[in-house]
Amino acid sequence: MAEVLKVRKENHIAYLTMNRPDKRNSLSDDLVSALLSALKDAEKDDEVKAIILSGEGKAFCAGGDIDSMKPGSSPKEVMDSMKETSVLTKTILNLDKFVITAVHGFAAGAGFSLALASDFVIADKNTLFISSFRNIGLTPDLGLIKLLADNVPLQTAKEWVVSGRRITAEEVYTKGIVNRLSESGNLLEDATEFAQFIVEGPPISNQFVKYLLNHASEFSHEIGIMQENIVQSLMFQTQDSKEGIQAFLEKRSPNFAGK
Repeated sequence: MAEVLKVRKENHIAYLTMNRPDKRNSLSDDLVSALLSALKDAEKDDEVKAIILSGEGKAFCAGGDIDSMKPGSSPKEVMDSMKETSVLTKTILNLDKFVITAVHGFAAGAGFSLALASDFVIADKNTLFISSFRNIGLTPDLGLIKLLADNVPLQTAKEWVVSGRRITAEEVYTKGIVNRLSESGNLLEDATEFAQFIVEGPPISNQFVKYLLNHASEFSHEIGIMQENIVQSLMFQTQDSKEGIQAFLEKRSPNFAGK
């Protein structure tokens, strides 16, 4: 049986490729488990500075695995299953390292959630994003409602969810969700090129920047400034800070070691 997730590490990037092309990379239990394990491994690996998540075949991710959904399941059974799967987007959001999704074909349902949970989205220009839950009489999951409400105007979020229509990559790009449209036909290469500013950046600083930005809406202005000041006082103690300042004085590019 083919592995459901391909993992390789190269030049400080962990490439995680969902590998269920015959199911359009729908999120089966074993794929979710493999993703969680690979994400945590990459987080602990000091050699990894960025993670690129993509999908094999014709689509990034078709969402939940319809074949594993059992009609007649009790509310508790459904709740227990959703709790396990929802850990995936929470893990991406809370991971210490930046996650880039390289999206092509379509990102439907939970696949849309994965893209929104990531830190950066690179999308093939022909990609379609779909909140497809209404088509099977369900409501969004894996955090899609919150993620949409945090990223687009409320009226737009309502339209996308309630209509279930196909949303073009161009439209999603204009809303600020997609960072870059890939027109080269080499999506993974474009995502790798995009990741270079992360790979070349200071890992410890990046970790705190992700946390502070992801939680900024929870802070008042005063608390936000206090959080920044506390973190900055720690950053000045790092070797990376000393290297960055020295490189600036010597007019050269810094070599950050994550220390």
